[in-house]
Amino acid sequence: MQNKVFYFIGIGGIGMSSIARYLKDLGAQVGGYDKTPSAITSSLEECGAFVTFQEEVEILPDAFKQSDVRVIFTPAVPSSHPQLQFFEKQGNELVKRAAFLGEITNSMSTLAIAGTHGKTTTTSILAHFFLSLQSPFTAFVGGMMNAHKSNLISTGRNVALVEADEFDRSFLQLSPNIACITSTDADHLDIYGTADEVFDSYRAFANKVSDVLVLEKRVPLEGVTYSIYEKADYSITAIAPEGFGYRFDLTSPKGSYQRLYFSQLGLHNLSNALAAFAMASEFGLNDQQLSSAFSTFEGVDRRLQLIVENSRHVLIDDYAHHPTEINSVFETLENAYPEERKCAIFQPHLFSRTRDFMDDFATALSQFDEVILLSIYPARELPIVGINAEALAEKISTKVNVSVVEKHQLLAQVALISARVKVVLGAGDIGLEVEKIKQKLI
Repeated sequence: MQNKVFYFIGIGGIGMSSIARYLKDLGAQVGGYDKTPSAITSSLEECGAFVTFQEEVEILPDAFKQSDVRVIFTPAVPSSHPQLQFFEKQGNELVKRAAFLGEITNSMSTLAIAGTHGKTTTTSILAHFFLSLQSPFTAFVGGMMNAHKSNLISTGRNVALVEADEFDRSFLQLSPNIACITSTDADHLDIYGTADEVFDSYRAFANKVSDVLVLEKRVPLEGVTYSIYEKADYSITAIAPEGFGYRFDLTSPKGSYQRLYFSQLGLHNLSNALAAFAMASEFGLNDQQLSSAFSTFEGVDRRLQLIVENSRHVLIDDYAHHPTEINSVFETLENAYPEERKCAIFQPHLFSRTRDFMDDFATALSQFDEVILLSIYPARELPIVGINAEALAEKISTKVNVSVVEKHQLLAQVALISARVKVVLGAGDIGLEVEKIKQKLI
């Protein structure tokens, strides 16, 4: 990187903060703006980054007002943002996060994980495999790895492990050597318009892969396949629940491995682990050593994260914000706690996603015994007439006890839940309520 000063508008975002930290580690001067303080912004400040929560240009230190400062921003930042307008008028180089990540990784051997679901977990497990085998890498992760409390893991700068985000066609900025596509379900229809356009974008991403494309077998493209459901190039069979995870057998092109153990719940997570194994194996890491590393993965923050488990309460936190993901969470809970009543505490994410998948959300949530809905988290969007939590509640089965509450009412409503198993779901700011819920229950 030739520039030594970088400014991030939206520095507290999970994707932005890992890049900011990476640049800080390289010795660059890093600053940025975000709406509200968080654990992420605090950690950036601790490592020497300048962070402000005020939009006014006047509060910026002189070092960040210069015309040679490179400015990184996300599509979620409105064009009316005062700092963005200042830098644009001054003539600073402005670059989207995705393009900047592509720039960083273009000089590295890049392993990229794409897919509607599972990107963060797969990337985290892949990073865990590289760490376990002491193979140098830098991973930019879209979540906090529990073992490291970080979304950036770096032991070398020749290999990059990255999430390939389909939002805004961001993943087309990457040039992967090895890539994986976990799923191609429709999402972000506010960007794409149709499911066909979504798939066309994944096809374009696949065409950018130089060496090996790894695919969940149901993805209709050509590549090396993996599956926990059917025979594939990499497959898992003889799956048996054990503790907070699974015992299983694995077959790869290089051999077969019996009675392995994966230390996380959720068949979708086991599938993600197999995807990471396939990528690491195709990269050239040793299969036998990889197979022993499944058991030591400690999970990712807000991915089927067990918060409380006692005789009266089970509380689990998950980032699920798409109907398919909610279905996977319910399936996991049903297998783990088959006799228990279950409650979903769900904050819908985006008005457009709620509109586009309203019926699917209702069907997924109707599997639970109780549902608490919070208002839709808008993120980058303005409200859409008629699209709200109340409209979703009306479509959920009448057999389900449904309530719609505002955030300040949530703890009082949690106290009324009769179900022992409670799961917090959503990609907005609902994760900030988990600790409060925990304290209410213990």
